[in-house]
Amino acid sequence: MSEAIWSPCKKICVVDRNESICVGCFRTLDELGRWTAMSKDERLQIKDELAERERRYREARRT
Repeated sequence: MSEAIWSPCKKICVVDRNESICVGCFRTLDELGRWTAMSKDERLQIKDELAERERRYREARRT
């Protein structure tokens, strides 16, 4: 039996086309497309970046 793949998906799939990023989970469109093909280590590396991506995205829109 294979291991379940962790996903940061929050089921709020809204893409900011200018940034090419989902503003629900803050993965890039490329990451979304490759997610299931990525290694566990690749997914965990991205997981570590998501909070900072969200912070920068929201901060940029406050101005």
